[in-house]
Amino acid sequence: MVKDIFERLKSGEAVRFNDPQYRKIFKASARTIQRSKKLNAATDITEIRKLLSDIIEYHIDNSTTIFTPFHTNFGRFIRMGKEVFINHDCTFLDLGGITIEDEVLIGPKVKLITESHPLKPSERKSLIVKPILIKKNVWIGAGATILPGVTVGVNSVVAANALVSKDVPENTVVAGIPAKVVKDLPY
Repeated sequence: MVKDIFERLKSGEAVRFNDPQYRKIFKASARTIQRSKKLNAATDITEIRKLLSDIIEYHIDNSTTIFTPFHTNFGRFIRMGKEVFINHDCTFLDLGGITIEDEVLIGPKVKLITESHPLKPSERKSLIVKPILIKKNVWIGAGATILPGVTVGVNSVVAANALVSKDVPENTVVAGIPAKVVKDLPY
C-alpha cells in the first residue's frame, strides 16, 4: 500500500508532479486559498487569529498577533507558540512543516520556505520539503528569507533581508546573502 503523499513528503521523499496523489496537494491548497481571502480581508486581530487557526487547523494562542496580509499555500503544517508576533505581508510555504516557538518576532515580508526542487533537470518536476524550526525568543527582520531545513536557535536575530540557508546558532546575529554569523549575543 502506498503511503499518503503528505506522509511521504514529511519523511523526505521527493514527490513527482505526476504522482497519482498530487491532486491532494492541489485540493488542500485550493481550500487554503479560498479561506485566505476572508483572512486577508479581516481587520480585527481576534478575527484574524480565529481565521488563521481555521486554516492551519490548530488553535493559535490569544497572546499571538498576526497582521494581514498573510500568505500560505497549505497551512496545515504551521504550528506556533505563545506571544508570537507576525507583521504584515509574510509568506509561509509549509508543506515541510513550520514550527515557531514562544516569544518570536517576525518582521514584515518575511518568507519561511520549506519547499524546493531537485537540481538535476530530469528530476526537477518533483517536490522535496524540509521543516523549519524557529526557536524561542527569535527576532526575524523585515524581508528575511529562511530556506528549507533551517533551525534558528534560541534568542537569535536574523537581520533584515538576510537569506538563511543553514542553521543559525543560538544567541547570535546573522546577516547577508547567504546569511553568516556577524555577532554573538550576551545570554
